[in-house]
Amino acid sequence: MECVYKLPNAPIEARVRDLLSRMTLLEKIGQMTQIERSVATPSAIRDRFIGNVLSGGGSSPFENAKSADWADMIDGFQKAALETRLGIPIIYGTDAVHGNGNVYGATIFPHNVGLGATRDPDLVRRIGEVTAVEVRASGAQYAFAPCVAVCRDPRWGRSYESYSEDAEVVGKLSSLVSGLQGRPPEGHPSGYPFLAGRKNVIASAKHFVGDGGTENGTNEGNTVVDYDDLESIHLAPYLDCLSQGVCTVMASYSSWNGARLHTSHFLLTEVLKNKLGFKGFIISDWEALDRLYEPKGSNYRQSILSTINSGIDMVMVPFRFELFLEEFISLVESGDITMARVDDAVERILRVKFISGVFEHPFADRSLLDLVGCKEHREVAREAVRKSLVLLKNGKDPNGRRPFLPLDKKAKRILVAGTHADNLGYQCGGWTIAWAGNTGRITEG
Repeated sequence: MECVYKLPNAPIEARVRDLLSRMTLLEKIGQMTQIERSVATPSAIRDRFIGNVLSGGGSSPFENAKSADWADMIDGFQKAALETRLGIPIIYGTDAVHGNGNVYGATIFPHNVGLGATRDPDLVRRIGEVTAVEVRASGAQYAFAPCVAVCRDPRWGRSYESYSEDAEVVGKLSSLVSGLQGRPPEGHPSGYPFLAGRKNVIASAKHFVGDGGTENGTNEGNTVVDYDDLESIHLAPYLDCLSQGVCTVMASYSSWNGARLHTSHFLLTEVLKNKLGFKGFIISDWEALDRLYEPKGSNYRQSILSTINSGIDMVMVPFRFELFLEEFISLVESGDITMARVDDAVERILRVKFISGVFEHPFADRSLLDLVGCKEHREVAREAVRKSLVLLKNGKDPNGRRPFLPLDKKAKRILVAGTHADNLGYQCGGWTIAWAGNTGRITEG
């Protein structure tokens, strides 16, 4: 009998049910696992049924690797996945938060703090479109963006990843989702994942929830607010993302009133999945399980138990996957994690995979390579720079005769000063080639 899951025109939910019914426990847990490219050997993918691979910030095939080099690497992982019993393709994730920033030569855009100043949802959507094409050219299908944190304290070290302290502005600029994934048709159900085609990528609204509201702006800290404020300020932009069919949501390292988000059944399952009707999958943040206890990485079995049972569907392991799989299988066999919870998670992951089209088109689309860093894409970036510039004060010259701007067109010299004045790396900032960014000519531009 023909496998329904292999039929491109069969209904998505029928394909999900059919494939789920054919999977072993090991194959299911493999789908819930995301590992780093540096440990993703073909044998790990084939023998352990690993369903997802990612690049950590700055992790690339080799120095100055271009999009074609990335596509070669990712296609290699995909080939191994397709050789498994059921041939379930991997999805490859990358931190394309302001362009496909890990990749040398990609188009880089202003960070969210700059885009917030534009107040231009259409521009942000177009940035998403360009980013999606360049991510797809590299062979990846999954961008860990947008960050829809509402930054309430500029002392937060990641405040540059937030569009605004105003939840309404953040919500409007979540239009990046429609740029990355494509616009869902009229009447598309809120919370149900959507992806338009091969030039689009899976998006991830992050970091759920309250990461921008921690006390004193402490990174990975504690957001102390009542539920009404959490909902009206920090949760509000996620409603905008869900209405655009965002495929995935990433949990936050931070806590809410002392409770870790990664272990919050109330927020992950009762609120996001049940109340808001989210049908995509929830992914953990990088090594989040290792951060739940001190010393780091201890009590790993309990970390798996509490995160999975709270509603995390896919775990960004990223390195200790053998231990993760071993402990996870043991927890299911002991009944501490139910098969119903595993099936719910895998159903969500398969739904996104089918919607993404990766079963029909698992390999990189090499026809997109010529578009990476092209003139049209860089023009969108220049427009974003122009619109994001903020004039703090148009003061007068020392003699008080006229405002400082506009500059005199006949001026013979203009001094541009400071460490960032002629430093491409500093101007690009974090999440560019390296996760924290770097100095100098780190990429083309």
